[in-house]
Amino acid sequence: MAACSVEALLAKAEQEEAEKLKSISVQKELELEFDIGNLLAIDKNRIESRDFREQKKEDFLRSLARDNTQLLINEIWKQPTERVEEAIVTKLPDPVTALPREKPPPKPRAPTKWEEFAKLKGIQKKKKTNLVWDETAKDWRRRWGYQRAKDNTKEWLIEVPVTADPNEDQFAKRTAAKKERVAKNEFNRLKNIARAQKVKLPGEGLVPRAQQPKEDLARAVSVARTSTASMGRFQDRLPKEKPPRNTGKKRKFEPNIGDFSSEKKKQLEMLRLMGSKTPKLDINKAVAKQIREENREEAVAKYKKGGKKGRPGSMSGKGKGGKGKGGQGAGGGKRRGKPGQQ
Repeated sequence: MAACSVEALLAKAEQEEAEKLKSISVQKELELEFDIGNLLAIDKNRIESRDFREQKKEDFLRSLARDNTQLLINEIWKQPTERVEEAIVTKLPDPVTALPREKPPPKPRAPTKWEEFAKLKGIQKKKKTNLVWDETAKDWRRRWGYQRAKDNTKEWLIEVPVTADPNEDQFAKRTAAKKERVAKNEFNRLKNIARAQKVKLPGEGLVPRAQQPKEDLARAVSVARTSTASMGRFQDRLPKEKPPRNTGKKRKFEPNIGDFSSEKKKQLEMLRLMGSKTPKLDINKAVAKQIREENREEAVAKYKKGGKKGRPGSMSGKGKGGKGKGGQGAGGGKRRGKPGQQ
């Protein structure tokens, strides 16, 4: 009896273990469509509503996802494999399904100023050879870069021009000129990038323009004044000069230690205003509002009184040609004139 119970327990345990470790072979009525390049599996089998209702939704969906994933993995391992650093990897084929882009395609690069000028003038770009003949070395050298042809930086002697200062270092002058050219090229490159991305370049001082506005001049003066070590604190001001705008104010904070009576007073006043049900009455504002109301009523009364008087001899009728008290209309009756006149 005990042996039967042990065998039953072992069989039950094996069955549970077999259910956990399901077979890699999955049977489907219709085969799945695979796109291994995108790791995509398309299941066109019909889902039975009876199975969906009888089982729990989560268990049914989990089982369906497991089977389809197993079929996808089986298809992946049918591809050619190779070993890379003690790991076996699979070479995926090119994707077949065209997936939409996450972001829009990149826009074409905006032309630089030189490219726009060359297009306007019809200048064609000519490809130059990388090697040129160097008469000094009697050899073919690179046009640019290291060991280039006609490299004047390797000269140990430089002739001083007639108009130059004889005490000036020509080597340092040549090095400074080269650094300036490199910096200028880099600046132009950054300007082209900013212009292509439509980024506003930060300009301080006087930026070259057709018409220089007054605000730019004031900003340039302010920047020049605050460029000193003291931030313009000891700079003299011009006569009738207005203080600069939008310079900002230095924030002042209460001390962390010391007397807290002022802070306590401010907090209590804030609590009193928040706790009071009746709003705070501004006497000056209320009096001014009452005076404005009285003046408005007085002006309306004068207007109505002046409108009732009208012009002397005018009579009010119901319309053009209406009859008044005397039998003739005020404005529509005929007027008699002297004999001989019409």
